[in-house]
Amino acid sequence: MFWTEQVAAKCTGPQIINDSKTPSGRVHVGALRGVLIHDAVFRTLREKGIEARYLFGVDDYDPLDEIPAGKGEHFEKYLGQPLCNVPPPDNSPATDMAEHYIKEFFEIFDELGVKVEKYRMRDVYQSGRFNGVIDTILQNAATVRRVYKEVSNSDRPETWFPFQVICEQCGRIGTTEVFAYDGREVSYRCRPDMVKWARGCGHEGRMSPFDGRGKLPWKLEWVAKWVTFPVTIEGAGKDHSTKGGSRDVSAACLKAIFGQEPPLNVPYEFFLANGAKMSSSRGIGAAARNIADLLPPEVLRFLMIRTKPLTPVNFDVNEEGKIKEEWFVKLFNEFDRFQSRTVHEKNATPDEAYVYRLSEVQPEEDYYSANFQLVSALAQMPHLDVIEQITKRKGAPLTETERRHLDRRIASAKLWVEQYASEEEKTRLQETLPPRAQELTAAQRAFLHRLADALPETPWDDDSLQAKIFEVARLTPIDQPVAFKAIYRVLLDREQGPKAGNLLAFLEPGFVIPRFRELPYATLDFWRETATTEEDLTKWRTQQQEKIAGSTWTQAMEGSVAAFDIIYTFRDGKRQLKRLLVEGKPVESVIGGWIAQFCSTPGARGVVA
Repeated sequence: MFWTEQVAAKCTGPQIINDSKTPSGRVHVGALRGVLIHDAVFRTLREKGIEARYLFGVDDYDPLDEIPAGKGEHFEKYLGQPLCNVPPPDNSPATDMAEHYIKEFFEIFDELGVKVEKYRMRDVYQSGRFNGVIDTILQNAATVRRVYKEVSNSDRPETWFPFQVICEQCGRIGTTEVFAYDGREVSYRCRPDMVKWARGCGHEGRMSPFDGRGKLPWKLEWVAKWVTFPVTIEGAGKDHSTKGGSRDVSAACLKAIFGQEPPLNVPYEFFLANGAKMSSSRGIGAAARNIADLLPPEVLRFLMIRTKPLTPVNFDVNEEGKIKEEWFVKLFNEFDRFQSRTVHEKNATPDEAYVYRLSEVQPEEDYYSANFQLVSALAQMPHLDVIEQITKRKGAPLTETERRHLDRRIASAKLWVEQYASEEEKTRLQETLPPRAQELTAAQRAFLHRLADALPETPWDDDSLQAKIFEVARLTPIDQPVAFKAIYRVLLDREQGPKAGNLLAFLEPGFVIPRFRELPYATLDFWRETATTEEDLTKWRTQQQEKIAGSTWTQAMEGSVAAFDIIYTFRDGKRQLKRLLVEGKPVESVIGGWIAQFCSTPGARGVVA
C-alpha cells in the first residue's frame, strides 16, 4: 500500500484533519510539505469512502517574535504583540500583518487544488469557543507542570500558569506571565526581561482569561484544538515528533487533563538543500511562493507526495544556493515517467499510479507532455517559437489541456533561467566558435568532423540525428559522453544540454555542419587518443563474440605510424570501430597476426589505404 493508504487503514469512522501556520512573514516552502501531506491523506480517505474534513488554522494570535527580512523599521515597535493586531507592511491592502502573509500562502492552496476549511485563532479565542478548555487547563496547571517535567524534563515554578494575556497597557502578549488563577481572573505581569526579542512594559494586573483576552502556549493550544474541533489526524515536523518533544508533551497533557488519546500523527521530514535544512538565509527558493511560481502545480504536488513523509525532500543546489539544472530536469522527467506509465502505457505499479493520481490538481485524461529540457532549450532560442516546435514534434495540434500544461512548463523554464540557472547551465547558441572549444581533444575534434561528413545524408529530424550521433561516436571511436560534450561545447559553450538530436533539429544544417568542421586536429594525436591495446581488444572481442556478425578492416599510414582499424558489425546492425597502432616496427610484422586474431569472423575483409 502507498503510505497514504497505510494511514487510511488505521482510521475508523469520520475523520478531522488539522494543520496550521503562524504567518509571521513570507511562508517558507517547508510549510507546503505539511499542507500537501495532509491533503494527500484527506484525498485518500475520501477515495476510500471515509467521511473526512480538512481544517487549516491561521495562528494569528501568536506574538510577533521575529521581524521579516528588510522590514525592521516598520515592525520593530510591534514585537511581542499578537500578529492579528500588528499593522501590515506599507501599501498592503490587508487589515493586518497576519492577513498580509497568509493571503499569499492561501493563493498557493488554490493553485495546488488544496481544499481546506480555514479558521483563524483570533476568531476562535474571541468567540469564546476555547473558554471551557482554557478554564480546565488553568485549573490543572499543576498537572501541566508535572507533565512538562516528566516528559521533557522542563521545570516550571509553582507560580507558572500555561497562559499569556494581552497586556492591558502595552498590548503585548509575548511578554506577559500569568502567576495566579482564581477561577474567574488571572493575575499577570508584563515582564521587561521575559524574552530576548521583546521588552515588556512592567505593568501588573488582573483580568479574565476568556473571550480573546489571551492565549494558551502553543503546546497547550494544540491540546485545545484537539479537544474542541475535535481533531483525529494531525502530522507534525520531525523536530516536534522526537521523543520528549512538543508532540509528546501535548499528547501527555491531553491524556492527563482530558483523558483523551491524541490524534494520529504523521511525522514528516524537512526540506533540505544539499542535505542541510533549508532556511530563508540560504537564499532563493526559501519562500513557498517562489517554489510555487517555479514548478507547475502537479509537479510540486508530486515532489511533496511521492516519498514517504519521513524521507526528506532534498534540493540539489549550487554554491550560490540556486537549484541545479540536473536535479530540476530530473524532477520533471520522473513526473513524466509516472504520467506515461499510469495513463498512457497502463503499466504503472499500484504505488506509481497512486502517486500520479494524488499529484494531479484535478483528474485528467492522457495528454502529450513536452520534455522539460527540450522546452527549456527552445525557450532560450529567440529565433524559435516554442509552441510551434512542440506542435511539430507531437505531429498534431495541441489540445486545450496540452497547451495549458505546455504554457506552465514554458513559464517554469523561463523563470529558472532568469533566477536560478548558473551561467554554465544556460542554453545560449554561440554565434561564433566559443574560445573554450579550443580545449577539445583531437578525438573530440575528429568526431565532430566525421559527424559533419555524415550529416548531409541524414534526415534532419530528432530521432535520425540522435541515432547518427551515436553511430559516428562508435565509429570514431570515442566514448559517447565525451562525444556529446564536444557538440555542446561548440554550439552552446557548455558540457551538457538538451537531447543533442533535438538541438541539431532546431538548427540549420548550413550552420551546424561548418561549425563541426571549424576545429582542426592532428591525425597522429587523434589516432593515439582513440587506439586500444591488443590485450584490451582481446578481452572486448571475447565478451562480444556471440553478438558479432562480421568485420572489415582498413590500414592507413601517417609518416611512420600505421593505424589498423577494424569495424565490427553486430547482429542488431550496429557497428563499432576498434583501432590498433603500429609504431617503431614494420607493419608487415604484425598485421598478419592481427588479421588472424581479430578479424576471424564471417565476412572479414580489408583495404590498405
